[in-house]
Amino acid sequence: MITIRNNVVSTNPGDPSAEASYTWVDARNINRDDITLLEEQYTISSELLADIMDQDEQSRIEREDDYVALIVRLPALADDCKGINQYAVPLGIVLYKDTVITICQSDSIVLEDFSKNRFRQYPVETKEGFVISILGRAVMVYIRLLKYINRQKTLVEEQLQKSIMNYELIQLLQIQKSLVYFSTSLSTNEALMERLLKIPYFKLASEEERDFLDDIITDNKQAIEMANIYTTILTGTMDAFASVIGNNMNVIMKRLTIISIALMFPTFIVSFYGMNIELPFMHQANAWVWALSICGVSAFLGGWMLSDRRNQRLIQRSVQSNRLLENKPKKKKRKKRSLAD
Repeated sequence: MITIRNNVVSTNPGDPSAEASYTWVDARNINRDDITLLEEQYTISSELLADIMDQDEQSRIEREDDYVALIVRLPALADDCKGINQYAVPLGIVLYKDTVITICQSDSIVLEDFSKNRFRQYPVETKEGFVISILGRAVMVYIRLLKYINRQKTLVEEQLQKSIMNYELIQLLQIQKSLVYFSTSLSTNEALMERLLKIPYFKLASEEERDFLDDIITDNKQAIEMANIYTTILTGTMDAFASVIGNNMNVIMKRLTIISIALMFPTFIVSFYGMNIELPFMHQANAWVWALSICGVSAFLGGWMLSDRRNQRLIQRSVQSNRLLENKPKKKKRKKRSLAD
C-alpha cells in the first residue's frame, strides 16, 4: 500500500507547527502492483527494490543519477505474534529533490509513529533530517524492545526453575534469535550513521542536525552494548539449564541403576531355588515364605547400601569428625627443667 503524506510537521514544544518542504511517499506492505508503480512512476531501479525486499540486506547508502538511496534496518514484530519473536526488516529510503520515498515489505512501529506524528523534538524540516529522525526513532524502539525482551527472559527463567519444559526452552531460543537480529541490525546501522557524517552528497542543513546524529550514534552504541550483554547472559543461562537437565538425567539413571542392582539379590535367590536339584528346605511347606522374606530383606539392604541418603550421612559424619579433630585443643608440651634451674 502506497500513501502520499504532506503533513510531516515539526512538533517541538513551543514551536509553531510547520509543514516540511518535501512530500513523503509511504510504501508499506507492498505487493507486485506497488513495485511496478514504484518502478514506472518514480523510476526506481528493480535492483534496488530487490535489495529492499531481501530480508537479509544490510544497511548502506548509494548514489544514483536521479536520487540517493539508503537501506536501514528497523525493528518489527512477527506476523503470528505468538511468544517472543521480534526481528528486523530492511527499510529503503529514496531521496529525490522534493520527495522522500520509504519502502518496506512489512509494517514497522517506527513508520507507524511517523505516519501518526507520534514523535517530538526531531528535525524533520529537511529530507536529511527526516532520515536521521527515522534512525533516531528506530534506536529508541530498539532499546524499548530490548528491555521488553530482558523482562520476558526473566519470566521464562522463573518458569524454568519450577518445571523444565520444552515450551520454555523454545522461548529462550526465540529470545536468543531476536537478540542476534537486533545486534546485527544495530551494528550495520551504526556503520551507516558514521558514514553519513563523512559523505559529501548527504549534507546536514544545520549544526543541530549534526549534533542530533551524534546523539543517535551514542544511543545506538548503548543499544549494541545492551544487546551484547543480554546475549551473553542468555547464553550462560541456557548453558546452566542444560547442565541442570543433564544433572537431573544422571540422578534418574543413578536411581534406576540402584533399583536394578537391588533387585539382583532376590533374583539370585529365586534363580538358585529354581534349579532342579536337591536344595535345603525344599521339602518344607512354608519354605516359600522364608524365600520371599530373604528376597525382600536383601533388596531392602541392597537399596539402603547404595542409597544417596546413606552416602550423604557418611560424608556428613566424616566432615564432622574432621572438624572435631581440628577444633580439639592441643596439649602443651612441658619443657624439661635443666639441672641449673
